[in-house]
Amino acid sequence: MSHFKTRIAILDDYQDVASIHFEHVKTNNGTITIFQDTLPPFSHPATSEDQKKQLVERLLPFSIICTMRERTSFPAELLKKLPNLKLLTTTGMRNAAIDLKAAAELGIVVTGTINSGRSDKPGPQERHGPDSTTQHTWALILAIARGIARDNAAIKDGGWQSGLATGLTGKTLGIMGLGRLGVNVAKIGIMAFGMRVVAWSSSLTQEAADEKARSCGLPVEDDAREKTFKATTKEQLFETADVLSIHYALSSRSMGIVGQEDLARMKPTSFLVNTSRGPLVDETALLDTLKAGSIQGAALDVFELEPLPKESEWRTTAWGTGQHAQVLLSPHMGYVEEETLALWYTETAENVERWLKGEGVLNRMN
Repeated sequence: MSHFKTRIAILDDYQDVASIHFEHVKTNNGTITIFQDTLPPFSHPATSEDQKKQLVERLLPFSIICTMRERTSFPAELLKKLPNLKLLTTTGMRNAAIDLKAAAELGIVVTGTINSGRSDKPGPQERHGPDSTTQHTWALILAIARGIARDNAAIKDGGWQSGLATGLTGKTLGIMGLGRLGVNVAKIGIMAFGMRVVAWSSSLTQEAADEKARSCGLPVEDDAREKTFKATTKEQLFETADVLSIHYALSSRSMGIVGQEDLARMKPTSFLVNTSRGPLVDETALLDTLKAGSIQGAALDVFELEPLPKESEWRTTAWGTGQHAQVLLSPHMGYVEEETLALWYTETAENVERWLKGEGVLNRMN
């Protein structure tokens, strides 16, 4: 492999983080091209044939493509159009946007990262405390409840107080998906704000919820003998939550798991927060709910189509005016921390080096 000139693509590097980590990569007179934008996803219904062609033309020359999470998807149909592709790297060890089976059948090796840095150097110092996505979730919850963005805009426009804040103490925090992230968010709600926690997923039992409370150092019941993490039905989750935070894994079964009927159950004073994946929520139903002001607001870090098109209603609607609910948006920043991306690109660069030298790659996914 080292006898050939290799063309390497680094996709979707919005902040130009990768370049410094690839400076030392010897490409054997090959090239490294960094793309800081994202083209429309190949399999999305809104993507035109011309846009699909543009994506294929961009990717076709490269034998190594380095991706960032699910920013560019690689379904089987696209992979089949990339005969030069031999190594596809992603970040993390799970990426639903890559058809791993198709990649294997086509002889394309797929690798991930494990947040360890280079294998030949000491790993990063262990960090304690909430992870990036948990921090971002709580930033959104507090910002939408306290009206931070609304008041910031008012002050900069010459105004002053623009509305009332919503207190969280004693309120009910609904957790949809009580996995690692859901537990982390729920624990902060209890410890920092004295919130009650109700939770649901398709397989969650009260026994499992009790064990998750124990595992994060919380009692199974509070002083009033109420469950710390109370497993509920899906209907009860939406009916009782003052803040409903989504932490559900996206799969073919869970797409659109939050629909119009669920949203209609929510209190008019409640907030919906999604830092998981956009397609978990029926976007049309959510837009209709928020336009009608049926709930107090939503804070969203993820969307059905990313990056949001310029003409997206999320961008163009005058949220918080008339009957429209408050809406707070962030551009899928839940994992976008300087330290995390540096580790991922360091590991990715090492795998590219190993591949170019004909050595075995690390963290293979297929």
